[in-house]
Amino acid sequence: MTTEGPGGPEDPDNPFKGTPFEQLFGALGGAFGGPGGGASFLNQIQSQIQAMMQPHEGALNWNVASDLARKTVAQEPDPTPSGRDAGRVADALQLADHWLDATTEFSSGVTSTAAWSRADWVVETQPVWQVLVEPVAEKSVGGAGSVVPEEMKAIAGPMLGILGQAVGAMLANQVGQALGGLAGEVLSASDIGLPLGAPGKAALVMSNVRAFAEGLGVGEDDVVLYLALREAAHQRLFAHVPWLREHLIGAVTDYARGLELNASELQERMQEQLRGIDPSNLESMQELLESGMFEAPKTPAQEAALSRLEIALALVEGWVDEVVGQATAERMPTAAKLREAVRRRRAAGGPAEQTFSALVGLELRPRRLRDASTLWGGLRTRSGAEARDGVWMHPDLLPTAADLDDPLSFRADAAAPQELSDEDFDAELRRLLDGPGKDEGESDTDSPDSPESPDGE
Repeated sequence: MTTEGPGGPEDPDNPFKGTPFEQLFGALGGAFGGPGGGASFLNQIQSQIQAMMQPHEGALNWNVASDLARKTVAQEPDPTPSGRDAGRVADALQLADHWLDATTEFSSGVTSTAAWSRADWVVETQPVWQVLVEPVAEKSVGGAGSVVPEEMKAIAGPMLGILGQAVGAMLANQVGQALGGLAGEVLSASDIGLPLGAPGKAALVMSNVRAFAEGLGVGEDDVVLYLALREAAHQRLFAHVPWLREHLIGAVTDYARGLELNASELQERMQEQLRGIDPSNLESMQELLESGMFEAPKTPAQEAALSRLEIALALVEGWVDEVVGQATAERMPTAAKLREAVRRRRAAGGPAEQTFSALVGLELRPRRLRDASTLWGGLRTRSGAEARDGVWMHPDLLPTAADLDDPLSFRADAAAPQELSDEDFDAELRRLLDGPGKDEGESDTDSPDSPESPDGE
């Protein structure tokens, strides 16, 4: 009778028998040369993998992610903004708010201002990134257990726990690298359309602002002012639409809740990726974990969440584009060039799309920014700024994907209030007071009940 090696298919203590992990951990047992199987085998594997990780709470080790993000940022010069930079940003935001007062009923949402370094951006925005990424990471880290039969989970538990920690460690590295790269490109606290900073804190990342200004043929002061206008407009919208922050972040967490890992499909994908792996090479194990092994096809619930997020981001960015366009139309000759540069940068799928797509499969690119801006501008032309801003009163009032398909038809029957002369106003007031039943131009003396009626009655 032939008995296979430790952790092999004939090992009665092998908790991974019949699963995609059988090949991996069977080979690992041989690679590490440990006699026997079962608990002894698991202990050997644990000691090897634990060297890759540090203890942490939650799905991701955010200390590791934050440190790696800062190290990524430090690969390029990242000077601390000077006091002059801070004053320049504060002055630009003050002027921006003054200009925006004439374009929207929403009052200023800025309660504090700052000039950030790239490292500052990492620190200041991490709390919101943690909310956005953690739910998806939890589902991904827990995905390994779905391929192990229920009756084997008690034995496999220690190994699955370690594997989950390994997946979390790999994700933390991905998050850290992605956020570090993103910090090198973002221009402001609200640059990607999400409220990443503290409420009311308007900030510009000055190193990136200067890099963005290069080659535009526009003075740096104009670039700072234009980006301050966009930042101040974002802050107004988030301050005066209290449900919007949760609406955007909720779309991301709804995506995470809808993540479903089909065990049979996951097994097939894992078996394909496990073939040929070198179990004695821990770097090859890291490559496996970073290869998308636990990715799953999007469910209908996830597709709905992604659609809601995409539309909401387009509407936010379109509204900002519209009100800033109005604020600069008569004041800033360079605004048209800057507006187009920002539009191209956002529509091309910049840092936000690449980061979220790599981390959790989400894309934050506002693909329909121009459609949304056209929709808001058309509504303002027909009905005024108050009607445009009033759409934000409730999420059920927001335009849909179908509305963005034909943006000039959104509330096409809405018209601006008619301006009346004093005479017309008096006539309308008399008609209102007299009530229905009188034709236009009819006077009291024309009434049939009048003594001076032509019939003499």
